[in-house]
Amino acid sequence: TSPLNPPPRHTIGEREIRLMKPTAFLINTARGAIINEVELIKCMNERVIAGAGLDTQEVEPPPAESDLWKLDNVFLTPHIGWRRLETRQR
Repeated sequence: TSPLNPPPRHTIGEREIRLMKPTAFLINTARGAIINEVELIKCMNERVIAGAGLDTQEVEPPPAESDLWKLDNVFLTPHIGWRRLETRQR
């Protein structure tokens, strides 16, 4: 988990995504704002990496006009990734 203090905000952006392998998937179940969504959308449009799975977003839910909804290589869940049976049995 990551606190959302000023240093972690937008920690992952275009520079970090471009360092990843083309086959990589970026998964965020921590805090939505640690990823710069504008730069993520740009990289996803360019197919820099294979995809992204976002259980959290900067604004939840993302606005209807957000390009996140339009990308076929981005998977959005409504902040419920923690609700798997295995995590609740601990």
